Amino acid sequence: MPVLNEARHLRDAVLAVLTQSYDGPLEIVLALGPSTDDTDAVASQLAQDPRVHTVRNPSGRTPDALNAAIAECSSQSEFIIRVDGHALLPPHYIATAIRILQETGADNTGGVMAAEGTTPFECAVACAMRSPIGVGSAAFHTGGQAGPAATVYLGAFRRAALQRVGGYDPRFTRTQDWEMNHRIRSTGGLVWFTPELQVAYRPRGSVRALARQYFQYGYWRRIVMRTHGGTASVRYLAA
Repeated sequence: MPVLNEARHLRDAVLAVLTQSYDGPLEIVLALGPSTDDTDAVASQLAQDPRVHTVRNPSGRTPDALNAAIAECSSQSEFIIRVDGHALLPPHYIATAIRILQETGADNTGGVMAAEGTTPFECAVACAMRSPIGVGSAAFHTGGQAGPAATVYLGAFRRAALQRVGGYDPRFTRTQDWEMNHRIRSTGGLVWFTPELQVAYRPRGSVRALARQYFQYGYWRRIVMRTHGGTASVRYLAA
């Protein structure tokens, strides 16, 4: 889990992982960036649980955090589940994701980013994020039929697939998931969307934070398209 200034949501996000119905061994690695709120204190309390580990991420950048967390995971782990500080996994998420990976043979599977807010502003943003008018027709925003996909929200990966493509590319501050899913597919792997996986997502809490987030998404999407020719989409260009 990449973590930066997540004091407000971190405890709930981690507890949602620790209370999963999955029967196998489970650990969660928090990659801690240089937060300016109480994130580190919250993480320290959570790390009293032996299943919670922390690793430093001095750059604060998401791809660096993800790679550091993956490196810290047990070498015996066959599956790597990405989680975020703004996301709340439902109780059967991990068990369902692993079942789908095994049934489909996919290298990565993910589902719907079910945006929901706790303030009037967040609720308004969540409504827009669930609408094709607000964010386009991507299945991971609005839902759809299970099947192969260009990318998915978060992702449950086979560790072997991450090793095959070299993990997240640290050059991409944003859209690193989209870029890595492109490499997984380019090397013969399958990325699978399923509506069975729905994750509650908390939108940014202010206009300024939201504008910064989506400006960065647009900027880095353009960089990815320049790096990987042929990945351009009318939907992204329109954005």
